[in-house]
Amino acid sequence: MRFIRTKAMVAGLGLALSLAACGDAGSDTESVDVEVSEDASFDDGTRMKELADAGTINVGVKYDQPGLGFNETGSDMPTGFDVDIAKILVASLGIDPEDTSKVKYIETISDNREPFLQEGKVDLVLASYSITDERRQVVGQAGPYMVTGQQLLVPEDSDAAGPEDLQGKEVCSVTGSTSLDNAKAEGMKPVGFDTYSQCVDKVLDGTVEAMTTDGTILAGYAAQNEGQLKVVGDPFSEERIGVGYSKDSPEMCQWITDTLEQANEDGKWAEAFEANLGASGVETPDFPEMDACES
Repeated sequence: MRFIRTKAMVAGLGLALSLAACGDAGSDTESVDVEVSEDASFDDGTRMKELADAGTINVGVKYDQPGLGFNETGSDMPTGFDVDIAKILVASLGIDPEDTSKVKYIETISDNREPFLQEGKVDLVLASYSITDERRQVVGQAGPYMVTGQQLLVPEDSDAAGPEDLQGKEVCSVTGSTSLDNAKAEGMKPVGFDTYSQCVDKVLDGTVEAMTTDGTILAGYAAQNEGQLKVVGDPFSEERIGVGYSKDSPEMCQWITDTLEQANEDGKWAEAFEANLGASGVETPDFPEMDACES
């Protein structure tokens, strides 16, 4: 399968999401209501048909990213923008995304996204999953449904304003993420942790100078730790967030693409963004142009 890559503007979204850190983004989100398809129809032999007929699906999401994929209560229903996008996909299969007896939202950290898909533990991954050529060698990735950029999360009293101020300094992100490679390329010393929450704790206690990852993720943590942490710097990478699926089911790409483009047309994509990331008045970005799926 060949994918045609397209360019998208990221600087404006990165700035807007850093402004979200001053508000409540990710700390008090509302789930978007989606309509369950009553006439879902798929070709025999496709993975979508199998899932629709079974009426069950497993979705990998983050549990520790306010505004994207968050679950601080231990419930079966996490919240966030990634989760709402997953619900839109699940509903298009004729499965009620709110019925946790049929839909399992499984915690998926950065380092096990590919293994979970390869092993069949999850059917989809929506977990701040940056699209890369390397990942597309082992799993399928459709999208992007959001384009953001890598920034820095630092203590409120830090003088750092960007990578240039952290040359040779330790900055953290999660093991298995593209952020670590990008930080190294920018002259910083990357340190990996299993989860973003661990990384945030290390910034708060002064073990590392900063945390780095997508601006969307950082904005949520800054809002959650208002007065202690802040997002700084212009985006220094382009992160194209997509949906992961098994490479054994390439037909899923077009279904995902068509469903998300429909969500943009009917306003559900914008509604999901605003509900989860727009609480502080952040302007909703344009829906990104998605990669074409070709056999």
